[in-house]
Amino acid sequence: MTALAAAQPISRASMVQKPVSKGGIEAWLVEDYTVPLIAIEFAFKGGASQDPAGKAGAATLLAGLLDEGAGPYDAEGFHRALDEDAIEMSFSADRDMLTGRVQTLSRNTARAFTLLRLAVADARLDQEPFERVVGQISAGLKRDANDPDFVAGRKFRALAYPDHPYGLPVRGTLSSLSRLAPADLRDMRASMFARDKLKISAVGAIDAATLCGHLDDVFGQLPENARLAPVAATSFCGSGSRHVMPIDLPQSTIHFGRQGLARKDPDFTAALVVNHILGGGVFSARLFREVREKRGLAYSVYSQLVTQEHAALFAGSTSTKNERAAESLAVIEKEIINLSEYGPAEEELEKAKQYLIGSYALRFDTSTKIASQLNSLQLEEFGVEYLDERNRLIASVTIEDARRAAKRLLGDGRLLVVVAGRPEGM
Repeated sequence: MTALAAAQPISRASMVQKPVSKGGIEAWLVEDYTVPLIAIEFAFKGGASQDPAGKAGAATLLAGLLDEGAGPYDAEGFHRALDEDAIEMSFSADRDMLTGRVQTLSRNTARAFTLLRLAVADARLDQEPFERVVGQISAGLKRDANDPDFVAGRKFRALAYPDHPYGLPVRGTLSSLSRLAPADLRDMRASMFARDKLKISAVGAIDAATLCGHLDDVFGQLPENARLAPVAATSFCGSGSRHVMPIDLPQSTIHFGRQGLARKDPDFTAALVVNHILGGGVFSARLFREVREKRGLAYSVYSQLVTQEHAALFAGSTSTKNERAAESLAVIEKEIINLSEYGPAEEELEKAKQYLIGSYALRFDTSTKIASQLNSLQLEEFGVEYLDERNRLIASVTIEDARRAAKRLLGDGRLLVVVAGRPEGM
């Protein structure tokens, strides 16, 4: 277990440094020499919300190509260089950001940052790997076309956020991928990769001065300001409607949701506790108890709070036999309305708070997890003090707070519901 994981009651925030390089690039750093490893995570704001019109999947494709040849290395040569020094490097995109991750032994630090610089600033985006990665994504989309969870989730997003980037698939579609060209990715990289939209975290066997020198080398030549297309804030649509996507399978997958609370809403922490009581807890949640334990309707059922830069939603899912889909949904809706109207019991509230507080340390038990947590806080524009405040905020949630948050989060219980399968009675 890392020092940060075991830091309570010692301040976690006090262990985070904020070095700034000579070029003005800031990072959050936790020095830890327990093992000779370094984990780096960084993100450029933008992501799939910046996909060109009609070309969904551009950010995902760009992320998939950054380590497929850079500088003097073609794709095979770049991966060989990573393997020779046991350097792990990956990139991914979601709706609000493009993220990079590096893990290396401390003795290979200089080499790792050199290869990272090439990937960030000089990825080749050659035609051969471009076509290959497009083929890989397309093959995945074709395979997922008969996956009820994928089908329901994609339709759910499209209905929840029509005419907004959040309603588009992050990986794109077969038709949108066919319209993309390497020039689109070069344009996206030029507009998104900039220092003002960059957040960096580092954890492990590296000091501030050494880190800052590498940060200038990797990111120092990027433009100062990004040129992002504006993305409007949006609200959840479709509550109270049901949609069936026919798939000939013996089971149906149900996705449900409604408007959520923003990450910095005063009631968000209480809503987090309420959601744990409803469907966020593994075995203690009401949905798990009512849907699985009492009735055996499904193996798994859950709910979650999803917060993004321009929207927030409450969402959940389950899979069940076609003939029991209507019953499963009825049980879920009943529990949501019940919790909205009456709030949780005192005992439920205390157990949920204890779990959320006690399990928080598990987010800090590896260097990569710590780096991810620090990066998330930066992207959400929280200070390091949140590392200490988070458990205190949860502990302070009262029964009145929970009832108010339940009413705000769950409201009249009207849900957008999308079912993929052959559900009977729906």
